Amino acid sequence: MGHNSIPSVYDPHQVEERRYRYWEEHGFFRPLPGTGREPYSIVMPPPNVTGELHMGHALNNTLQDVLTRWRRMQGFETLWLPGTDHAGIATQARVEGQLAQEGLTKYDLGREKFLERVWEWKANYGHRITTQLRRLGASCDWSRERFTMDEGCSAAVREVFLRLYEEGLIYRDYYIVNWCPRCSTTISDIEVEHLEVPAHLYHLKYPLKDGAGAVVIATTRPETMLGDTAVAVHPEDDRYLHLVGETVLLPLVEREIPIIADPYVDPAFGSGALKITPAHDPNDFEIGRRHGLPQVQVIGTDGRMTAEAGRYQGLDRMDCRQQVLADLKKRGLLVRVEDLDHAVGHCYRCQTMVEPTLSRQWFVRMKPLAEPAIKAVREGRIRFVPERFTKIYLDWLENIRDWCISRQLWWGHRIPVWYCDDCGETVASGTDLSACPACGRENIEQDPDVLDTWFSSALWPFSTLGWPGKTADLDRFYPTSVLVTGRDIIFFWVARMIFSGLKFMDREPFAEVFIHGLVLDALGRKMSKSLGNGVDPIEVIEKYGADSLRFMLVTGNTPGNDLRFHFEKLESSRNFANKLWNASRFVLLNLGDYRPDKAAPGTLELADRWILSRFGAALARTTAGLEAYELGEAARALYEFIWDEFCDWYIELVKPRLYQGTDEERAVAQYVLVRVLRSTLELLHPFMPFITEELWQHLPHEGETIMRTAWPTAEHGLADPDAERDMAFIVEATRAVRHLRSEMNVPPSARAEAVLVVPDESVRAVVERWRGYIENLANVHVLVTGALETRPETAAHAVVRGMEVFVPLVGLIDIDREARRLARELQQVEKDFSRVEGKLGNPAFLEKAPPEVVEKERGKRAELAEKREALAARLAVLRRP
Repeated sequence: MGHNSIPSVYDPHQVEERRYRYWEEHGFFRPLPGTGREPYSIVMPPPNVTGELHMGHALNNTLQDVLTRWRRMQGFETLWLPGTDHAGIATQARVEGQLAQEGLTKYDLGREKFLERVWEWKANYGHRITTQLRRLGASCDWSRERFTMDEGCSAAVREVFLRLYEEGLIYRDYYIVNWCPRCSTTISDIEVEHLEVPAHLYHLKYPLKDGAGAVVIATTRPETMLGDTAVAVHPEDDRYLHLVGETVLLPLVEREIPIIADPYVDPAFGSGALKITPAHDPNDFEIGRRHGLPQVQVIGTDGRMTAEAGRYQGLDRMDCRQQVLADLKKRGLLVRVEDLDHAVGHCYRCQTMVEPTLSRQWFVRMKPLAEPAIKAVREGRIRFVPERFTKIYLDWLENIRDWCISRQLWWGHRIPVWYCDDCGETVASGTDLSACPACGRENIEQDPDVLDTWFSSALWPFSTLGWPGKTADLDRFYPTSVLVTGRDIIFFWVARMIFSGLKFMDREPFAEVFIHGLVLDALGRKMSKSLGNGVDPIEVIEKYGADSLRFMLVTGNTPGNDLRFHFEKLESSRNFANKLWNASRFVLLNLGDYRPDKAAPGTLELADRWILSRFGAALARTTAGLEAYELGEAARALYEFIWDEFCDWYIELVKPRLYQGTDEERAVAQYVLVRVLRSTLELLHPFMPFITEELWQHLPHEGETIMRTAWPTAEHGLADPDAERDMAFIVEATRAVRHLRSEMNVPPSARAEAVLVVPDESVRAVVERWRGYIENLANVHVLVTGALETRPETAAHAVVRGMEVFVPLVGLIDIDREARRLARELQQVEKDFSRVEGKLGNPAFLEKAPPEVVEKERGKRAELAEKREALAARLAVLRRP
């Protein structure tokens, strides 16, 4: 393709899919084995196989791609390993939804046929998100793509379960778990969102058995009282000590329950007497264990009251609450009701109120696993970026509870434990059993539950590389270099990967954890379906292109902090892409006679030395930002260099040489343009991969792709402090002249005169030598002098960087007409100023108006005062005799 064939307008649709296909078909995303280069590896946080790309995915994967592309260009043997998660609850819910439309349930199919349907669903729809990640430009090695339920990952899951089971770190017991009635399964503590909701504290009378009064208890959940098996008081609470050992009659049930003393009770809460429901509260469960209390389960897994609830059986738990309160009130046992703001647990997937439920489940004993994970971070073997997340991680691990790993689902890794109905043996096995190893009989059944989805993703950094086998990838790329993840899954995933890696690989799974925030809407709200404020990344890519979306997300990023999605910023990113395209097109259109093989370009001018030096500064800022995970700062450095210094200054400065210069001057200008533009595209490539590849391919270059070219180094930009200092005088003088022309309404086409008074002899020599730059850029004829005997008549004036700038206006504009225009404008500004001043001087306005309105008026006043001063100064110039 020739230099002149580049389209006049950049169209991402004509570039992105074609370029991505080229990269993938040529295997450019794969690591190059046997090179001896230092490895650099990242494992992708596996998105749910049910998922579609959302802004959180777009941010997370853009950040990973920037780091991967950068390190690849730096010469590392780079692997970004992709994959998806089977998403037990979510995927099963999708397929059950499909069945419901056919009038079927999973039980109609049976477990085996149901799982066949799930695998069919996965085959048909499970690739959606990976296809969308390709649209984003993700340069991961798709040939190594993994799935949490593929053969290798499944083998790793079973191996880990067996080892932990044999060591006594996995056990089965009755315990209070978080049950979601809608998802019909347990969920872990960290999958529970505690939402502040308006609630009530109900004070109820529990009559003493001997009829000598009553104990008043306070509860937020009166429906659970049907399962009470004791009333507890603090052992040092003088109000109740005489009642310890007595019994009360549980209202509505008339069951005798004891009054016990336990230090858990807070004497200051409510009445200081606590109802104990061991089957429906984790703290009550522990108290019940200490005192040997029975466990009466009155709320079932469907959220309805059980047979143990007596005449309330079958009622929904919230309907039961209202009925219980009505019955207590009728009997005179409802003392009073207080309003209360109460944090109530909800399922983070479906937002249903969680029900603490007594259930027999499988658990991982966490203390022995947490201790090495704490030590690894305390000793600095794993570093969090930003550092403040270290405390959050440590606090959680230091107060960790055992992890409930069983889920009442059919889709997932089935727990590899079998129960023999004949001899009662419980057997954990690495292979599926058809007969009992103890008695040899076939009356054996596998545990029906599956493992928590996070159990398999906890092994992701090594299961994806081939563990428990010994593979070349595992040897080469473990431990991985960095984990890039959101702050919302430090507990769900990060901590679990760390203790799993330390336990089974004897090495931490990554050296650094780069935490990013959430993508919020423009008002700072979390994006959600209920608010209808979500933004579809694919729709954004369709309209603006992937590069614009990526650049907007990165430039808004500071480690650990949330960022707001603004369409204005997206427009700005698209404008940046267009600016880059147009500048590159200008360069390419001026390379018709360029000889890239010509060794000696000739003498570099000041502008050439300056742009090479500024490129070196941009290179240093960009590389330093990437090294420090300040990707937003790295992108900002490139934006400022490309837009301001390269496009707005250098390209304008070289036009005269390209159009009217000698052959040597033109060759030098072409050489510097190509060198700087090509190296700049290489710096920008990790952030905006598509447009940079397209433009780079049109420029003279070596190699097949920008992806595998070397990251620019210091010699690409020659530090030249003298050139930067000298050019600063030219830039300041040019800006001053342009500003004075604009202020005084001088027509752009009118060639003006400019007098530069430069007292310093060395600076004057520089300005005199390169005054042609100012003349071309500001459309003026420049006179440079060391001093003025008389000030030019009716001249706009400015003082900048050790020089005075005068632009005489006589003959350039109609001075009287311009003075009249300015006088009218000044009159209007003074009128507006008086109005605002009057408003702010009115005590009634200051008292009644909202603070933001008052502040807005103050801002207006300051703005009008500044404008009034500027207009008066310009008018004074025109009226000066």
